[in-house]
Amino acid sequence: MPLLLGAHMSIQGGLHRAIERGEGYRCTALQLFTANNLQWHGKPVTEEIAARFRAAWAASKIGPIVAHACYLIDLASADERVRERSLPVLIDELRRAAAIGVPWVVLHPGCHTGAGEEAGLRRIADLANRALDAAPLRAGILLETTAGQGTALGCRFEQLRWLLDAIQPSGRVGVCLDTCHVFAAGYDLRTREAYDATMREFDRLVGLHRVHAVHVNDSKGDLGSRLDRHEHIGRGKLGLDAFRCLLRDPRFAAVPKLLETPKEDSKRKDWDRVNLVTLRRLAQA
Repeated sequence: MPLLLGAHMSIQGGLHRAIERGEGYRCTALQLFTANNLQWHGKPVTEEIAARFRAAWAASKIGPIVAHACYLIDLASADERVRERSLPVLIDELRRAAAIGVPWVVLHPGCHTGAGEEAGLRRIADLANRALDAAPLRAGILLETTAGQGTALGCRFEQLRWLLDAIQPSGRVGVCLDTCHVFAAGYDLRTREAYDATMREFDRLVGLHRVHAVHVNDSKGDLGSRLDRHEHIGRGKLGLDAFRCLLRDPRFAAVPKLLETPKEDSKRKDWDRVNLVTLRRLAQA
């Protein structure tokens, strides 16, 4: 099986442009937004837009693609107005993903904003269930592991387990494992021994089979810092061995591994290309 490796690509100029950009980086997997990630209302995906995207995908060498949901969505918020706005946006995200043939939408579970863990988790499950009921069966939700910054939920494996049990049907919900977030939440990955111990714990509490995407990011913050700050591969606190372990782990062979490293300084240096080259080298046995 080929290495399923890629990055988050821009949709500027049309959804199909993400495919074109991914091809330019020799991506074999991809993540994209299906609309502006900082606006409540996304541009509808017409049949013409969807057909152009699907045709570009079919003509490319890119395999799995996942969408990332709007950053404004917060299913756990104690503010009822935020939850009321979040539900239809999540439904729309799932509908747009289904329209272009993308099976999963990555979602930040949410922040309880002072209401407490139990209340926040129940709100996430309730609204996620309502969204799945209202959206096409062709798309599901991947709960992203979080760093636990502020009141963010999804930083502990036990929280993810509870959500996976509470959101139904089980076949339409899974996990997107983010290496930076897991490390910042207190789960070590830096050595073979630490990586194996963390994955055993994840498998025991959540199940590695529930992971359908991995965000491959180094971390600016230390172990357990709860700092949600991504860094370029090998230039952060995780180091290279964590990624060597991940990329050579046969349990993740069929799972897309996707960069979300900083792009702010991309005019000076093409960091996506640099990071992908580094990861491909680490993946070689």
